[in-house]
Parts: sequence; structure tokens; C-alpha cells
Amino acid sequence: MIGIDLELRGCTVLIAGSRSGSKNTAKRFEAEGATVLAAEEPFEAIQLLEQASLLVICDADPLRFTSLVQAACIPVIRLRPTPESGAITLLGGGPGALDLLTLRGVRALAEAHIVFADRLGPAAHLPALAPQADIVDVGKRPGHHKLTQRDIEAQMIDAARGGARVVRLKGGDPFVFGRGFEEVAAATAAGIPVSVIPGLSSCITVPAAAGIPVTARGVNTMFTVVSAHDPLSDAQLEHLSKLGGSIVILMGMGTVEQTAAGLRRVGMDPRMPCAIIESGTTDIQRTSCTRLAELADTARGHANPAVIVIGEVAGLPASLLAQQLEVA
Repeated sequence: MIGIDLELRGCTVLIAGSRSGSKNTAKRFEAEGATVLAAEEPFEAIQLLEQASLLVICDADPLRFTSLVQAACIPVIRLRPTPESGAITLLGGGPGALDLLTLRGVRALAEAHIVFADRLGPAAHLPALAPQADIVDVGKRPGHHKLTQRDIEAQMIDAARGGARVVRLKGGDPFVFGRGFEEVAAATAAGIPVSVIPGLSSCITVPAAAGIPVTARGVNTMFTVVSAHDPLSDAQLEHLSKLGGSIVILMGMGTVEQTAAGLRRVGMDPRMPCAIIESGTTDIQRTSCTRLAELADTARGHANPAVIVIGEVAGLPASLLAQQLEVA
């Protein structure tokens, strides 16, 4: 819970703090199997202290419980109280692996009343990360959107206006092809407090998990991140090919044939190293290294989510393997 590994089932937890501020914290502990005792005042809490095996201070003024903490012979943790008014947090869930979600992100989910979740990132782990929260699946798949972007924004704003602490969970980072700023703008226009918790973007982490650096000394000095959800124009492809850096393509499996053919058409060497990393950072990650001429054929053996890397850096893991074989 909240970055702390505690087995709470069967545990009796004493929560000291205002009922309004600690209500969500109590729901979280109960959802994890604990028995919860609550006290709003120090003298009440001291009378219950002997029954508890864990003390939680959750109050806007935690110093008023100093004497209680000093009297406790059990573990003590301090948590932030839930604000009286609602708010929205945009949370980047990272590339997929649960342990690549930030501690700040774990805390936000632990304190959420409602989570609007995409299908990527750590969405499958929400029953453990936010057992007290209502989960709304707003994941978008190619050709199928359960809710439009405007519908998602409207529902988040309505929930926050009702006093809920709302978390909008996205894969990767909210501001890297995640439409996060649209949601910030919508919340701001509605007068709702909104904050952003960055996430590890798949454009860097997924190649790294496959042993591919997006930049490497003596190889390249730049990389370009491209959304290829829609086919790139010849002008865009020509600019990319002339930059001389790595090209990292997100959401590009549906247009990979056009991308590969277009890059060759504007003069990129068909022998240019490429890589496709499927389900990067997860336990089902698969990587294929290929050349630009065979990229489209190689992609047929992969499925979304996948990251495509085009550039000399994509051949570096193979060069290391070749060196190892020479030494052996």
C-alpha cells in the first residue's frame, strides 16, 4: 500500500484524523482485509490504541496527535487526508510493467475515489492498486472507442464536481501522444483543480528494455519520436530520413508497410537496422531485429502494443552478440 509492503488482512488499524479526510483511507484498508477503528480526537484514539496493531495518522493537522504517536508501541504511518473538494490527477502509468509505475503514481491510486483507465500501462493491476475506487474502463482500441474524448472529460469533471478525487490513468506519459493537455484544458476551463504525475514513456523505456539505446556516442546524437497512427507524408518521411538520428515510432503497426515503403522511396538505405518490440517491459515482451527492406514482413509476426525503432542503434544489440561470439 502506497509504496509500503504490508500484509493487512486480519490486521486491526486505528485511523486517527477527521472522518471526512480519512474516509477514503479507511475504505482502502477495509478493501485490503483490515478491521478499521476510527478516532477524530487524540483522547478517543488513546482509548482504542491497545486494540490496534497499526496506527495511521490521517489529518490536516497531524501534530495534534503527537502524544498519541509517542504513546504507541505499534507501527505508525502518516497519510495525507482527502481534500473536501474534488480534483483531477492525470497519471502516467508507464510502459506496462507494474514496478515501473512511480511511487507518486501508486500513492495517487491509493487515494483515488474513481479511476478512468486506459487499456495500456498497469490497468490490469488496479484491483490491487485502488481496491477502494470505482474503475471506469475508457480504453481505446483501433476502430473502437468506448467513450469519445469529450465524453471522458465530461465524466471526469462531473465526478470531481461531486467531490471525488479523480485519477485519469494513461499508459506511458500523459503528455506523449496521450491527449493529456486536452484534459488539463478541459478541467481548467471547468474550474477543477488538476495536476499531472509524469510517467515513463514507452518511446525510451521499451527500446531500453530490448537493449537498444535511443542515442549512442559515435552512432547518433538525436532521436525523433513519431506517432504513425495515420500514415506519414512523403515530406515528413524525407525530413526524418535526412536527420540522421534514430526514429522511434509509436502506434505505428497499422501503417508500418506505408512507413517502410515510404522511407525507402525517399532514399533511406534498405539495409538500415530496425527493431520491433512487442509488449515491452512485460513478461511477454518479444523483440525482432530486422532491416528496413524486411520491416513490413517482420511486423506481420507482431501485434500491438509495439514500438518500432529505425536507425543504426537498432543494430547495436546484435553487434554486441557478434563480439561475444568472436571472443568465444
